[in-house]
Amino acid sequence: MEAESEPYVRLASLRQLHQVMADMNTARSLADTLQTVANGVVTALGYELACVNLVRPDGDLVVAAFAGNPAAEALITGRVGSRESWERRLSMGETWGDLIFIPHTEGWILDDDDVPQWYTDGPAPRFEDEWHPSDRLFAPMYTPAAPGGNGACGELIGVISVDRPRNGRRPGAWGREALQMYTFQAAIAISNARLRANMQRALVRLEREQQALRASEESFRQAFEYAPSGMAIAEMGGDQHGRILRTNDALCRLLGRPASAMRRYSFSDLVHPEDIGTLLRTSAEGGRAELRLGRRDGTYLWVSLRNSVVADAADGPRFLLTHVEDIEDRKRRELQLAHRASHDSLTGLPNSAELRSRLASRLCRRPQSTHPAAVDAMDVQGHPAFDTNGHGFDFRTDGAESAESFEAYDHHVHTVAPEEGARDDGTKGLAVLFCDLDGFKSINDRFGHNAGDAVLIEVARRLSRGVRDGDTVARLGGDEFVILADGLGSADAQDLAVRLRNEIIQPIRAEGRAVRVGASFGIGWAHCGMTADEVLKSADERMYVEKRSRPKQHRRAG
Repeated sequence: MEAESEPYVRLASLRQLHQVMADMNTARSLADTLQTVANGVVTALGYELACVNLVRPDGDLVVAAFAGNPAAEALITGRVGSRESWERRLSMGETWGDLIFIPHTEGWILDDDDVPQWYTDGPAPRFEDEWHPSDRLFAPMYTPAAPGGNGACGELIGVISVDRPRNGRRPGAWGREALQMYTFQAAIAISNARLRANMQRALVRLEREQQALRASEESFRQAFEYAPSGMAIAEMGGDQHGRILRTNDALCRLLGRPASAMRRYSFSDLVHPEDIGTLLRTSAEGGRAELRLGRRDGTYLWVSLRNSVVADAADGPRFLLTHVEDIEDRKRRELQLAHRASHDSLTGLPNSAELRSRLASRLCRRPQSTHPAAVDAMDVQGHPAFDTNGHGFDFRTDGAESAESFEAYDHHVHTVAPEEGARDDGTKGLAVLFCDLDGFKSINDRFGHNAGDAVLIEVARRLSRGVRDGDTVARLGGDEFVILADGLGSADAQDLAVRLRNEIIQPIRAEGRAVRVGASFGIGWAHCGMTADEVLKSADERMYVEKRSRPKQHRRAG
């Protein structure tokens, strides 16, 4: 801080004071807040040493933070001074507004009390307002006065003690005013830090006990508002069940919505359409869910919701207290890992495991029976017959016939295949096109694996471009690709294979040169009763039949 003889205070000094006050209110914990208070006295107010003495629950004061001298910090941090000794200090000396100054001429009587203190060396003062090494300056911190308290101070929460002004002089009017203002803000910051710590403990208790939170409205309001994560109170039961009644600043910032707007919604209005079921399945009491909530800009944010039931102080209607935590980064990492596990790293297409999973999800395993009656009950596709109610016939060894429901088939649309050799019989099925590149090995051998990789990437792009939305293009491995195309007839599948082959045989730029590859396609058909491996094997065998049926010069690429 500037010398008192100057008629003004530099703007830089005011900015520095403003910055340290802001830092006090952004510290993450009570310990960080206390240390920030001590550091601010040294960096912004022009003192070489600062000590924050905090009132303990038993009334004594402990040295909670120190700044300016590591040796002194190690000596007295954590030491305790009795409340009686502190009250004696605060009742003597000179009163500078809210500050207490004890000059060296009086302070010698305090040398033997139990208040932790440091001793500094230096010459005796040469002029009247020069700082003496034994001078003491204290700034008591009080809780903010209650409304209607006529300016009276609240309870003592601590004392800031300072030493060694850098200009070597006792603080004048500006220095005293700055220290008083700083002490007032420090008291508010420490009170707020304690409130945040109390809220954290309350959240742990809610998680463990899952019981109603009973607290006075004012204390709960402060804890709710100062919570570092998103919080909301919603109605429970009745026609307005789930409607948001109150939100804190953290949740409003998280979703980019003002509190007044939040009160028009329930969480079901804000949740992503795909996550409505997840929200509805979440129980009211102790419920957990991970879902996406809509922000004001139209984007969605992954959050974790935790619900607890809370009653008001008069045992009135119950409400839901919802804790909202931002998990966007973790979800993004999980989705990336899941994508890497199910997709080919080179082409970005679904890999072999994902292909088999998608194919298997369309198929069901029908029960097999060796009873002759069961064979008679097969339809023309070789599938077990079903009655008009959709029930499968269970043929027992004694020939008795019972219409029992096969639960495994409920709500399942069976996959069938067109008849062999029929092009326009009208049957639509799930076509499985097995694609093997012709001439790919020679490209790897002649131009290197980088060129081969470039060819595979371009082939994957052309295959993806040539199919419909909803079809699957997967890389099975090496130079083999598989296409799953549902709802095709025999002629449709043949036409698709021709179109894709014509796309693939076009020149491809790889390592600065144009190369060509051919493609052989085998068309298999998936139907229930088969496994995914059986379907792929069938298409693979048909591909080799097709490859051998064409002249060698038509299979290779130049």
